[in-house]
Amino acid sequence: MATERAEEARRAPTTAASARVSIWESVRACGVWGKEVDKADLRRQVVMPLYARRAVVAAVKAKDEAAGVAAAAERGGEVEEEAEAVTPVVVFVNSRSGGRHGPELKVRLHELISEEQVFDLSVVKPSDFINYGLGCLERLAEQGDDCAKNIRKKLRIVVAGGDGTVGWVLGCLTDLYRLKREPVPPTGIIPLGTGNDLARSFGWGGSFPFGWRSAVKRYLSKAATAPTCRLDSWQTVVMMPDGDIKELPYALKKVEPADCLELCQENGTELPEKASCYKGVFYNYLSIGMDAQVAYGFHHLRDEKPYLAQGPVANKLIYAGYSCTQGWFCTPCTASPQLSVRSLVVLNLYNYGSGRHPWGDLKPDYLEKRGFVEAHSDDGLLEIFGLKEGWHASFVMAELIKAKHIAQAAAIKFEMRGGQWNRAYVQMDGEPWKQPLLQEQSTIIEINKFGSSCRD
Repeated sequence: MATERAEEARRAPTTAASARVSIWESVRACGVWGKEVDKADLRRQVVMPLYARRAVVAAVKAKDEAAGVAAAAERGGEVEEEAEAVTPVVVFVNSRSGGRHGPELKVRLHELISEEQVFDLSVVKPSDFINYGLGCLERLAEQGDDCAKNIRKKLRIVVAGGDGTVGWVLGCLTDLYRLKREPVPPTGIIPLGTGNDLARSFGWGGSFPFGWRSAVKRYLSKAATAPTCRLDSWQTVVMMPDGDIKELPYALKKVEPADCLELCQENGTELPEKASCYKGVFYNYLSIGMDAQVAYGFHHLRDEKPYLAQGPVANKLIYAGYSCTQGWFCTPCTASPQLSVRSLVVLNLYNYGSGRHPWGDLKPDYLEKRGFVEAHSDDGLLEIFGLKEGWHASFVMAELIKAKHIAQAAAIKFEMRGGQWNRAYVQMDGEPWKQPLLQEQSTIIEINKFGSSCRD
C-alpha cells in the first residue's frame, strides 16, 4: 500500500491541476455527494458503546487511568444494548483552524457521532488522550474486557486542522512506538488549515468543503474504511547554548539533560557543557529562513487580530502581504555574496506551500547526473532545496522554474551561529519559532529518521 501511495504522489497533478482538483473536491462535497453516507449506518460504524466512551472521557478528564476503569465498572447494560463499533473513530478538532469553523464543526460532530468521541484541542491535549484515554482501554483489556480490547486494536483517529495540528497529533502518537504500546491508531484528516499539504498528499483534499455539514459524514466514513499507508517521520533535535526558546510551538518540547545526552549519544554528537535541548517530529517539511519568518509573522497576526483570518483565501492574502513587508522581494541574495539562498527547505512529501511541488518532476537523466533518486514519502530520504528571494520563490510556487536543488539525505545536521543576526526563523510543518543565536557558540539542528506512521 505504501508503494501504491508513493506512486500516486509521484503522479500527482501540477499546481494548476491541483487547484482544480481542490475546487472539485470542495464542490463535490456539497449536496447529494455528502448525503451518500447514512447517519445511522455511520454511527454503527464508528460509535463506541456508551460505557467505553464514558470511561475514556473520565480517564482523560482526571488524567488518571484508574478513574476511567472505575467509570466503566459503573456501567449498567450498555454493552448488551449497544453494538460494538466496527471501526471506532475519535476526532480531534482545532477550533482555531479553518477560519474559525472549528466550533461549528465540533457541534456537527457531536450530532453525527457522540460528544465523548470529539475532543477540542484547546481543552484536551492529544498526549493526555494517548496517556490516559488509550491507557484506560489497555487497562480494561488486561482485566478481560474484550470490547475494550477490540476498541483499542481497531481505533482510528481523525484530526480536523491544518498541517501543524496534524503534525502535533502524529508527533504525540509516536510515543506509542517508544513505549511499545502498539498498535498506533491510523490517522485521517479534515483539512481546516491554509496549506493542507499533508491532507493533499494522502487524498483528503486541499480545502474545507463548501458543503461541509454534509461532507463531514464522508470524512468520518472514509476514516473508518480507507486502507492505511506508511509515512516517514523525522525527529528533529535542537541543541543550543544554555537558554530557552520563547513562545515554544507545539512541534517542539524541551528535553531533560539526561535525555539530551542520550539523544546525542544515539546520533554520535558531542553535547556542549551547558546546553538546552529540544526535540520534535515533522512529517512534511522543516525550513529555515525567510519563509519561516513569514509564517512566524502570520501566526502572530492571527493571534492578535483573529478577525482577519477568516479562511484559507484570507490567510493566503495575509501571507502574500506579509511576504512583501519583510524585504524578501526587495533584497536580492547577491547583496551578501556568501549567501546563496534566503530560505532552506527540507521536504519529505510531494506537496509544499498549498499543493506546490518545488522539487519538481525530475527527468531520469537529471537524476542520474545529480546522483538523485526519485522522491517518495516513505523512501527514508529528505529533499533539500533553497529559495533565493521573493521573486525566485514566486516563480517556483507558480511552477515556472524549479527550486535550487541542493541534496537528498537520510540524516541532516545544520550548524548555525549569530553575527549580523542574533536569531533565525525556523518552522516544522507550519509551526514557526524564533531561534536565538550566539556568535561564540553554535546552535545545532539534527534531523534523523524516527520511524513510519500509519495514515488512512
